[in-house]
Amino acid sequence: MFEALGTTLPVRTWFERRFRAPTPAQAAGWPAIASGSDVLIAAPTGSGKTLTAFLLVIDRLVRRALEGALEDRIEAIYVSPLRALSHDIQRNLEAPLAEIREVARELGLELPPLRAAVRTGDTSPAERQGMLRRAPHILVTTPESLYVMLTAERSRKLLASGRTVIVDEIHALARDKRGSHLALSLARL
Repeated sequence: MFEALGTTLPVRTWFERRFRAPTPAQAAGWPAIASGSDVLIAAPTGSGKTLTAFLLVIDRLVRRALEGALEDRIEAIYVSPLRALSHDIQRNLEAPLAEIREVARELGLELPPLRAAVRTGDTSPAERQGMLRRAPHILVTTPESLYVMLTAERSRKLLASGRTVIVDEIHALARDKRGSHLALSLARL
């Protein structure tokens, strides 16, 4: 599967060390994601939906880093309806990113750190300014913070480089005003 997707050796090696095989959600999702299609992953809890969404983003970042072309810009925007979930995702991203970097080192490849950052209403002004000076590669945010970022010129420019948008738990948003508000923000993005 990974050969068909053209994933980098560090990402493929990391995945194969950590997991026996892709889950059905991953096996079905990755080719669709790789094609650039809009994709909805609907699967039970624990089926690897989050990794399905992030793995090819991480692989693109690793590829750019190996080519010496990794820039300080946002590649992916992850929108979570819950602030606490945003922080969980950041933790769940940072461990794989560090592990993939270590695998690359074992393979004789040097990768710069791949950065994920959280931007919510609780993010301090200093952290917000830091993101503007040196953008994370993956931004984790809430619908409300995405809206705020889209209204400010500097942060809107920061978001402009994003190539992938991941919306988690969309079913929790789709039926109310919050979901309508998010839909408008995504259209603006």
